[in-house]
Amino acid sequence: MSTLALVRRPGSQLDDGIVDHIEKVPVDLDIAREQWRAYVDVLERHGWSTVEVEEADHCPDAVFVEDTVVMFRNVAVITRPGDDRRKPETAGTRRVVEQLGCPVAEIREPGTLDGGDVLKIGDTVYVGRGGRTNAEGIAQLRRILGPLGARVVAVPVTKVLHLKTAVTALPDGTVIGYPDYVDEPGLFERFLPVPEPHGTAVVCLSAHELVISASAPRTAELLRDLGYTVTETPLSEFEKLEGCPTCLSVRVRNLD
Repeated sequence: MSTLALVRRPGSQLDDGIVDHIEKVPVDLDIAREQWRAYVDVLERHGWSTVEVEEADHCPDAVFVEDTVVMFRNVAVITRPGDDRRKPETAGTRRVVEQLGCPVAEIREPGTLDGGDVLKIGDTVYVGRGGRTNAEGIAQLRRILGPLGARVVAVPVTKVLHLKTAVTALPDGTVIGYPDYVDEPGLFERFLPVPEPHGTAVVCLSAHELVISASAPRTAELLRDLGYTVTETPLSEFEKLEGCPTCLSVRVRNLD
């Protein structure tokens, strides 16, 4: 199994990033770059090789590379972001996955799909139907991934930007989320509420290693009490843009 992560540096226009559900506050670009570097260092210290997608300085949100592609097994599905200002971000990601030798599919007009709306748990792929991902985008993803053995399950997202703003999953498949952000927790087989808004998102680096935002110390302790090794990393500047740990990388596990 490969342990490769696609990442993209924050561009000079990061402060112009789009926010939909929170109040816009200034982003400190220097701090953001330090936090991004620290995040990448965490991945690399845990054995992940990182591949940088070329910068897209004209796209303020391009650092949130997860929104540009959905990986299932070795297939890369290039997304079609729901906000028109983000559509140019996908070109650089496409070039990288093609260079890696991934079979490539894509979401086409009139479908829209942000990668942050896609949560994979084994062969089940939950897709958030919200402000950035539409019904046609979900239908296209179902047609692409169904023949590969995926079961695509659509879930409503009305309270936050993306599904993975509200929930992510632990390595054992348990879905964790902040209750006020989750429309229908009963749609998930196992749901564990977490005590902090920024505790909803974890990056699973292995069967027992997690990365979480330093803004969620109580959630980090909860997860440690469940037997996980948890690394906290500061992401305050990206959280000002509705970002979280999962947004900043695309983990590629099935190139081998």
